[in-house]
Amino acid sequence: MIDIYDSEFRKADLNLLVVFAALMREGSVTRAAAALHLSQGAVSAALGRLRRLFDDELFTRTRTGVEPTRRAVELARSIEPALGLIQGAVTGRDHFDAATARHVFTLGMSDDLEAALLPRLLAATTDLPGIRIAVRQANRNTVADMLDHGEIDLGIAAAPAHGPDHRTREMFASGYSCLFNPRLLPLATPLSLDDYLAHPHLLVSYDGRRGIVDDLLEVRGLTRQVIASTTHFAGAALQLTTLPALITLPTHAATVYADALDLTAVEPPLPMPQYTVSAIWHTTVTDDPAHTWLRHLVSEAERLTSPARRNE
Repeated sequence: MIDIYDSEFRKADLNLLVVFAALMREGSVTRAAAALHLSQGAVSAALGRLRRLFDDELFTRTRTGVEPTRRAVELARSIEPALGLIQGAVTGRDHFDAATARHVFTLGMSDDLEAALLPRLLAATTDLPGIRIAVRQANRNTVADMLDHGEIDLGIAAAPAHGPDHRTREMFASGYSCLFNPRLLPLATPLSLDDYLAHPHLLVSYDGRRGIVDDLLEVRGLTRQVIASTTHFAGAALQLTTLPALITLPTHAATVYADALDLTAVEPPLPMPQYTVSAIWHTTVTDDPAHTWLRHLVSEAERLTSPARRNE
């Protein structure tokens, strides 16, 4: 039980924590003031008191608003859930009402997962005017750190690296497919290894030099002709509208690009690994009603994302 008679606790104005939460969420004194129906001067004054209370700058000015310090990010992990519990106790509501809430949910994922999941997330939130979905580029090696720094609410990646402060849930299994434009590259299907190696490839990788396909071919003493590389699957797929080339990419994205750009997606002519895509979040938000709603929303979007499930 907390000591409500503690002198340090009694002299703290709990309304300041509401201002703190608004600044974290809005990233701007002006937007926080509008959200709280306060003047900018009142929010600036509250920020000054918050800085004295926590003996930290908390937010630094940027060209677009304010940026939280590391101390602010650490505080937010405790303050946000606590405010949610207090709100539930005061209002009698211990749930998140997406129909009336104003909330920005930030997801971290790579663009192949964004292609598969974001359209379904946007469709599910069309009739929720106060809900906004934001996506930041992330991968399995960065999502945990982004969660720890408060940059994202939920990460989605293949086998994300994580620690004891994180929780994960497996979402769906995926693999790899080959994508090409049948009007520019009229290849027979199933695709043969000879055809695969005889035509140019666009490489998608973080270093722009090598991908998983090159490793698998090297084991067989083979190589492919890579004519260009990019770090984005969507950018590579767009090139196929005018370029007679092949791309090997995750199946969940290949099917989306094939449908959108009238391309052909087929199985690669060499065995490639399967993998599992998982959601990852910080343990401190596990019981937060808003975050619980977000995870449910992602689960519904995931339901039709897996190639196996789409064919049911």
